[in-house]
Amino acid sequence: MSYAVARSSFTTNLARYAQSWGLWVLLLIAPVAARFMVARDDGFGMQVAISGHLPVMTPATLGITLGVLVSTLLMPAGFLYLRSNVTRRQPWQIEEVTGASRVAIALGRFAADVAILFAVLAVLNLAGWFLSWLVGSGPLDLWAITLALWVVAAPSLMGLAAIRALVDAREATRGGLGETLFFIVWLTIIAVPAALSMLPSSYAANMIDMLGFVRPLAGPGPMKMGAFSIGFTHVLPGRVPLDVMAGVQAAGYLASRLSWAVLAVALAALAGRLYRPHRAFRATRQPGRITRLMAARAPVTVDLAAPPAPFAANGFANLIKAEFRLIGEGRPFLLLAGVAATIGAVADYRQFGSPAALLLLVFGLSAHGARSETLRALTRVHALSPTMRRVAFVIAGTGWALLMALPGAATHLSLRPLMLALAAGGGAAVIAIVLAAISRAAFAPRLVLLMLWYGYFSTGA
Repeated sequence: MSYAVARSSFTTNLARYAQSWGLWVLLLIAPVAARFMVARDDGFGMQVAISGHLPVMTPATLGITLGVLVSTLLMPAGFLYLRSNVTRRQPWQIEEVTGASRVAIALGRFAADVAILFAVLAVLNLAGWFLSWLVGSGPLDLWAITLALWVVAAPSLMGLAAIRALVDAREATRGGLGETLFFIVWLTIIAVPAALSMLPSSYAANMIDMLGFVRPLAGPGPMKMGAFSIGFTHVLPGRVPLDVMAGVQAAGYLASRLSWAVLAVALAALAGRLYRPHRAFRATRQPGRITRLMAARAPVTVDLAAPPAPFAANGFANLIKAEFRLIGEGRPFLLLAGVAATIGAVADYRQFGSPAALLLLVFGLSAHGARSETLRALTRVHALSPTMRRVAFVIAGTGWALLMALPGAATHLSLRPLMLALAAGGGAAVIAIVLAAISRAAFAPRLVLLMLWYGYFSTGA
């Protein structure tokens, strides 16, 4: 019975994937993106650098480069796809009242997610074969490319699908908290193994590295911390040899990759055990004093006989005012905005004040952007077009950033906080509304903005 349920869940979700145009776009993007994952001699493109130098692009090194970049930098893109594709809406009203095993259903969905991710990896593998023939060094070795790519990336992608299953299992993490937790987990599983690269190879040391990128780059022995870099970095002239297969065949590495693949299946099964049905919460008692204090104010009673206010005579100005109020809706937002403005006034604005204000705007902009785009059909009957509403959204979001920057500008007697707020706030508002218009959900703008915020915060120190 459980096998039949798992198979039905797998085939149903796989069929829904196959009917999605987004999957075919993803499969077409993969070989194109592969070219930008292999940096040229001038360093253009994403790259894996050893002691500041690009490695000699042997077949095994090319496969490891593709696998490492997929396992590290492209994990958020994979999570974003899994949360935004056609399978994000499930018939839970039917499934959750049946006697089918939740573990079997979770494993079926997990298998479908893994099958799609593996299909993209297979297309990337074919692109790697072609790139090795085009720009590789040494004789063409298709097996070395395939082994190096899959031994790193396959368990990582399985872990990604398991994390998606876990955050979808509980009511609290099916929304913004799930994306935030993934963002924290992603940073952790990248930073911790890199910090432990000084350890010699062993099964225990390799199990710390869920993404499997340290040992192929560091080799069997310990490596100086910071000796390799991944992503867009400055590189020195000349290439250095890299013995990838020595790292792959190091003690405990292959066993750890197999263990992580098995653990991914176990985590997916655990997600089924932890699954909690959707339910509507009903207030059963009077809210407490703190809850009443933090709640939004009751709407003002409208006097139908009153003449229109002068500000309301200008429809676009009134729309900006409404967007400004909805982005900063609720007393918690106002309280945190005051805290961010205070930080900008008493500390360095670029290093502390601007990131604090921008982090608050990430959640405010993504939430309201998704809310307004969900009601796009309703806003089309408004006197102002949806395009004008989006422009008003950007202006209002930028206005919030400028408002939180005013204390910093006044305290430091400088226009720099206002210029930073104008650029950062306006850019965040544009990204939020564009991604919300595409996905009609908050997860895409929230996750992308969190990643950009981390880069902004990291470069401010």
